Amino acid sequence: MTDIATTVEQYLSLWNEPDPATRRTLIADLFSPGIRYTDPLASVTGHDALNTLIGAAQQQFPGLAFTPGDPPDAHHDQARFTWHLTPSADLSAGSAAEPVATGFDVIELGPDGRIVTVLGFLDKVPG
Repeated sequence: MTDIATTVEQYLSLWNEPDPATRRTLIADLFSPGIRYTDPLASVTGHDALNTLIGAAQQQFPGLAFTPGDPPDAHHDQARFTWHLTPSADLSAGSAAEPVATGFDVIELGPDGRIVTVLGFLDKVPG
C-alpha cells in the first residue's frame, strides 16, 4: 500500500494549489483518470471536473488553506482523515486560528496507488 500519510499530505496540498495548470498535473499524478469525488456540495468524475471543483472552492473561500487534522487511519487501500480550512494569514504567522470549516474525507486507492474515490463529509461549515 502507498504511504497513506504522504498521499493525504499531497491531497491537501493539491487543494491549496492556486495555478490550474500545476494543479492539473498534480491531479494526474495523484488520482486515477476516472476519479469520483463526492461531498455534500458536489459530485464530479474525472481529472478536469475535479480541477474545476477545486478552483471553484478556492474562489468561494479566498485566503483560506486546507491543513491536516488528526493523522490518517487506513486499511485495505482506503483511508479516512480529517482536515481544517484555516485563514492562510494565520498559518503564515504561525498562529493556531480557529478553523472556518472542518471535515473528513475517505479515500480509496487503486492498484497503482492513485486515488480512485473520495467521499467527503463536512463537520463544520461557515455560517
